[in-house]
Amino acid sequence: MKKIILILLTAITVASCGGDGKSLDAIIESGNLEAIHTKRNEIVAEQIEINNKIKQIDVAIAKLDTVKKLPLVTAFEAKQKPFNHFLELQGNVETKKNIILYPEYSGLLTRVYVKEGQKVTKGQLLASIDDGGLSQQVAQMEVQANLAKTTFERQQRLWEQKIGSEIEYLQSKANYEGQQKSINQMRSQVAKTSIRAPFSGIIDDVKSEQGTVVSAGQSEVFRLVNLNDMYIEVEIPESYLSDVVPGKTVEVNFPVLNETIQTKVSQVGNYINPGNRTFKIEVNVPNKAGNIKPNLTAKVKINDYTNPEAILIPQSVISENADGEQYVYVTTRTGDSNEATANRKIVVTGKTEGDFVEINSGISKGDTIISEGARSVKEGQTVKILSVNNDE
Repeated sequence: MKKIILILLTAITVASCGGDGKSLDAIIESGNLEAIHTKRNEIVAEQIEINNKIKQIDVAIAKLDTVKKLPLVTAFEAKQKPFNHFLELQGNVETKKNIILYPEYSGLLTRVYVKEGQKVTKGQLLASIDDGGLSQQVAQMEVQANLAKTTFERQQRLWEQKIGSEIEYLQSKANYEGQQKSINQMRSQVAKTSIRAPFSGIIDDVKSEQGTVVSAGQSEVFRLVNLNDMYIEVEIPESYLSDVVPGKTVEVNFPVLNETIQTKVSQVGNYINPGNRTFKIEVNVPNKAGNIKPNLTAKVKINDYTNPEAILIPQSVISENADGEQYVYVTTRTGDSNEATANRKIVVTGKTEGDFVEINSGISKGDTIISEGARSVKEGQTVKILSVNNDE
C-alpha cells in the first residue's frame, strides 16, 4: 500500500510540472508582464492542488499505518503535601557568660587561688591583691566606732531619763552613724582587693600570674567562661521581618562537629541596621555535652514559611515563553490508555526548596504533568506516555 501511494504522489508531481519548462522560459524571455503574472497564478493554483492531494495522502497513510510515531514521554501526578520552606544563613556561636575579669584595685597580685581549666562557683575567691594597709585602717576605725557606739548608747539612756541635753544626744548619734558609714566605705575598698567569680563557670585562661602588679580596670587577670548558656546570633534580611518571629523552628548544623540540633528562635531584634538592612536574632543552643564552643561556625535553617497542602513539582519540568511566563504541559487522556494530548498550562510559582518549587496557581491536584520529554512537546500534540510516577 505504501508503494502505491508513493507512485501516485510521483505521478501527480510529474503531471503538474512536466512539459512546462520550455514554455515557462519562453514566457519569461518574452518580457510580457501580463503573461508572466498569468503563468505565476497557474503555478500557484497547481501548488495548492498538490498540497491538498498530499494532505489526502497523509490521511490515508494515517489510517493504514498501524505504527504511530508519537513523542515518548513520562509523567507524574500532581499531589498535595506539606511544604516547609527554610531560610538558610550562617552564624557564630556566642555566650553571654564569656568575660575577662579585671581588678577593681591597683596593687601587687599576692595570691592566685585557681588554675586554667578549673571549675569555679559564683562568688568563689579567685585572687587577692595587696590592700596597702587598708585592713589595718579598718581595724583602727572599728575601735573608734566601738567607742562612738558606747558613748551614743549612754547618751541615749540618759536622754530617755530626761537627763542631759538633746544636743549632746544628737551629737553622739551623728558621730556613731558617721563612724559606721566610714567603716562600710573602707570595707568596700578592701573587698575590691579580692577578685571573685561573678558566675559559675570554667577558668579558661589565667592572664596575670601571682606576684605581678595589676592596675584597676586595665590589667587582664582571668577569662571566665560558662558553656551552659549558649546562643547563635544571626543577621536576617529585613524582608523576612514578618516571617521570622520568636518560637520559629530552627535547624542548626555544626560542620566541624558533624552535628545537627533542633531548636527555636529565642529573641528577635527591634533594630534594623541601615548599612545592610538586616536585623539580628538569637537562637538558643543546648550544650549538654559541652562540645559546642564560642565562635564556632554554624549553618542555620529557619522555617520561615509552611503550607500544609502545597503542590510541588520539579523545577526541571518548567519552561518559559517569550513573554516571561512559566508553563508546563498537562496531559489529557484519549481513547488509547497510553496516548494523551499535551496542553500547555501557565503556572505561577512560589517558594523553592532544593530541586522542587511550589505552584500557587495553574495546576490542580490530580493533574498529570509531563516530566521527561517535555522540551520536545508542542501544544495540542498527541504523545505516548511510557509511565506515570505517582511518587513525584
